[in-house]
Amino acid sequence: MRRRVGLAIAGATVLAWGEWLNWRWSRALVGSRAGASEAVIVLGYRNPQSTANFINRWRVRAGIRSLAADGARGTRVIFSGGATSNGAAEAQLMAAYAKSVLEFEGTVLVEDQSATTWENIANVIPLLEDVDRIKIASQPAHALKARAYLSRQRPDLAERLVRAVDYRPGEWMAGKPLLALYGLWTLRGLKAEERKISR
Repeated sequence: MRRRVGLAIAGATVLAWGEWLNWRWSRALVGSRAGASEAVIVLGYRNPQSTANFINRWRVRAGIRSLAADGARGTRVIFSGGATSNGAAEAQLMAAYAKSVLEFEGTVLVEDQSATTWENIANVIPLLEDVDRIKIASQPAHALKARAYLSRQRPDLAERLVRAVDYRPGEWMAGKPLLALYGLWTLRGLKAEERKISR
C-alpha cells in the first residue's frame, strides 16, 4: 500500500513539474502590448508525410485559437517551415490543414524556406514589420526559443511579443514531463534573462 501511495505521489510530482515548466516557458519574453493588428507565427515540425502530422495539426489549432477574439484589423497567421523529405513544405501542409480541415478563412501567409528555428524567425521578419502584436505558437519550450531568437535578431520587433494560447492547463499532461525534459535540453543555450517570466 505504501509503495502504491509513494508511486502515486511521485507520478503526481512529475506531472506537476512538467506542467509548471511548460507554464513558465509560455510566459517568458512576452509583454502585454495592445494594438490594432497582429501576426500569429505557427512553427512547423518535421513532416515526412504528404499531410500535416499530429504535432503540426496541434500547432495549427494552437495558432488559430491564439488569434485575438476581436478579429483585429490586419491580423494574419504565418505558417513557417521548409521542405521535408517528400518535397512538401511544412508550412504548406499546415496552411492546407488550416483551410481545408479547420475551414479557417482568415489571412494566411506561408514561409516555406526555413530549415531551423533561427531561419524560421529570420525569414518571417519581413512579414512582421507592420503589425502591433506578435504571437509565436508551438510547444512552449520551442516557442520560447523562437521568441529569444527574435529578441536577438530584431529587439525592436521582440518588444511586440505577446502570449499565444499554446499552453493550456492539463493539455498534453501525460507528455509534458517529456516535453519539459526535451525543452531543458533545447533551451540550454538561452541566457538567464531569456528564461524569466515576463511581468
